[in-house]
Amino acid sequence: MHVPFVDLSRAEREIHPTITGVIEDVVKNGNFILGPEVEAFEEEFARYCGVKRGVGVGSGTEALFLALRSVGVGPGDEVITAANTFIATFNAISLCGAVPVPVDAEPVYYCLDPERLEAAITRRTKAIVPVHLFGQSAEMDRIGQIAGEARLPVIEDSCQAHGAEYKGRKCGSMGDAGCFSFYPAKNLGAFGDAGIVVTDDGDISEKIALARNYGQRRKNEHLEVGFNMRLDEIQAAVLSVKLGQLDEMNASRQQAAGWYYEMLGDASGVTTPARRADGSTHIYHLFVALCPRRDDLRAFLDEKGVGTGIHYPTPPHLQPAYADLGYREGSFPVSEKLAAEMLSLPMFPGLTRDEVQFVCDGIAEHHAG
Repeated sequence: MHVPFVDLSRAEREIHPTITGVIEDVVKNGNFILGPEVEAFEEEFARYCGVKRGVGVGSGTEALFLALRSVGVGPGDEVITAANTFIATFNAISLCGAVPVPVDAEPVYYCLDPERLEAAITRRTKAIVPVHLFGQSAEMDRIGQIAGEARLPVIEDSCQAHGAEYKGRKCGSMGDAGCFSFYPAKNLGAFGDAGIVVTDDGDISEKIALARNYGQRRKNEHLEVGFNMRLDEIQAAVLSVKLGQLDEMNASRQQAAGWYYEMLGDASGVTTPARRADGSTHIYHLFVALCPRRDDLRAFLDEKGVGTGIHYPTPPHLQPAYADLGYREGSFPVSEKLAAEMLSLPMFPGLTRDEVQFVCDGIAEHHAG
C-alpha cells in the first residue's frame, strides 16, 4: 500500500464538473478582476465566519499585511506573534516595516502561549497576531483580555483554520480582523494563491479594499499609494463552489483524526495532538504528532510507502532572513523542541481507515524495532 501525505483530488472529484462550469462562465463573461464572483464569495465567506464583511486579496500573506496596515502598523512598530508559525506571519509584519516579536508556544496546544504574552508588550507594540495553528484555535479569551487591557488590536492569522471554532466562535471572528489563505493545500483551497480578510469593522474593510486596488476609490481616482493585491474572479468562483463542501471535508478530516487517536496508543512512541475542549473544534489542516526520533521515523515510513511532512523544521526566529533580530538557539525552547520533533502524518478528506491503520502499523513497527 502507498499512503500519500496529501491527496486533495479524492474529495474534489464529484465537484469538478461544477468547478469547470463556473470557470467557463467567468471566461464567457470576460470579467476577471473584482467582479460579481469576488463580491459573492466575500459575502458568503464572511457570513460563514459569522462577521459582516470580507475583502478578497491575492494570498494569505497579503491578507495579513493589509490587515496590519489597516490598524496603523508601520515602520518602527513592534507586532507580537507566535514563535511557532510559518515564516509568512513574520514576513507580513516585516512588509509593514515593523518588527516581529515572537512569543513561545504552549507546550500542549502548540499555539502562542498567553502566559508569556504580557511580558512581550512594550511601548512600541502596535498589534498582536495570534496564529491558529494546524487547524486549532489559539487561546483567544486570554489573548483578547490582555490585548484589551493594553488597547492593542488583534489580527488573527487563521490561514490554517477554515471552519475551526473556539468556544463556539469561528476562527477569524474573534479579533479586529481575521486573515485566511486559500493556498491549494488548505482546507478551503483555490486553484492557485488567494486570500481574504474578514471583519466586523467597516473602517478596516474600507482601508483594505482601497489599498488592494492601487488606492483607487473609483476608476482613475487614487486616494493613496496602493497595491495590486486582488482576488481574481476565477479563484473566487472556485472558492464559492468549494465553500459549500467545507464542513463535509472538515468532518472527513476529523474522522481520520479519530482513527489516529484510536490506533496510536501509548506504545506507539509518538504523542498525538491535544484538543481543546469547551465547544472548541480542531479541523486538522495537519495531523501533527511529536516523536523524539522524528527523522528516523520519517525515513522508515518513507520506505514503507507513507508520505509525511515537517511543519516547520526551522522556526522563523532562527532563519537567516531574521538573523538581525538577534535570537539564538534556546531563545524559544518550546517552539524549538516542537520544530525538532513534529511530524505531520497523512491527512486529507477521503483518507480511509485502512490507510490510517497502515500508517499506524508502520509507526508501531518502527517503535518496536
